[in-house]
Order: sequence, then C-alpha cells, then structure tokens
Amino acid sequence: MKVSFLKDKIFAFYLLIKYLSEKIFSDELADRMKADHVDSILAQWKERRPDLDCSPMGVIGRLGRATQLITPKLEKAFKAHDLSNIEFDILASLRRAGVAVTPTDLYQTLMLSSGAMSTRLDGLVKRGLVERHASETDRRSCLVTLTEKGIAVIDEAVEAHVENERQILKALNEDEQAQLAALLRKWLAANE
Repeated sequence: MKVSFLKDKIFAFYLLIKYLSEKIFSDELADRMKADHVDSILAQWKERRPDLDCSPMGVIGRLGRATQLITPKLEKAFKAHDLSNIEFDILASLRRAGVAVTPTDLYQTLMLSSGAMSTRLDGLVKRGLVERHASETDRRSCLVTLTEKGIAVIDEAVEAHVENERQILKALNEDEQAQLAALLRKWLAANE
C-alpha cells in the first residue's frame, strides 16, 4: 500500500513538472512569436504579392528598425556626458588605442572626412578633452592624445554606454545575444 501511494505521488509530481515545463515553454514561445512592425509590412506584401518571397525584407527591415530604435537611446546616453555620437567614438577610439594617433588614423577608423575630423578635434581640444602634439617625424602631421579630463570623461561615458547597451538587449538572454552577435559577425565579415 505504501509503495502504491509513493508511486501515485511520484506520478503526480511528474505530471506537475511536465505541465509546468510545457507551460513555460509555450509562454516563452508565445513571447518569441509576438508580431513586430516588420511582420505587418510583410503581411501586407504577402497579401498584395503572394508570388514574391519577401523574407529578405524581414531581415533587412528588422535591422533598419532596430537602428531606428537603438540610435536615440545611444544618443541620450552620450548626451548625458555632454558628447555627440561622433565625439564619443573619437574619445573611445583614442582610449582603446592607448597611444597617440594621427587624425588620419582616426578619420579612417571612423569613416569621416578629414575636414569633419579636424572640426571635431578642434571642439574636443577647446573643451580640454584631447591634445594635439606636433609629429617629430612629419611637420605636416600631428598626434592626438586624450587629456586626463578626456580619460575621465570617456571612462565614465563608456561605463554608462555598456550599461545602456545591456538594457537595450535585455529582451534577449545570453545565449540569444551570442547567437545574434555570431550571425551579425558572419554577415559583416562577408560584406565589409
């Protein structure tokens, strides 16, 4: 009798675990299957042009839509440190380099024109965030370095930026973030 009772309890526990795991899985699946803005566009195309496979629009459209949603969040975080996107990128590039770099290195890294880089550097010099030093080997060139103030500003801004990005990505778990990063890396490697 005790054995039968124990078997019934174990079986009931098994059924409960099975029900909960199916419920959790179906809830996760339902969350993942929520329609987004791009789904409605794809549905319209499917209705108007059922003969056309618009699946590439789903990928490219979502990349574009993600950019539209992410950019203002990044700009807000930079603005909190009195930086524009490009000023943040310049300071971050200098901080990552760890050594003095030429304006040419910077504008090529950041895909700016030399004139745009000069203007941005002038502003950063006036604010005391970077310094220009004459090149010892080429009188026509200079080297750019961060000041102590520049290091302090970019270190604080980078910490806030990373936390901001963490919040932007919180809808994805770590495995999903790694998978997305790997897929984007593969696409970029083939297209850069």
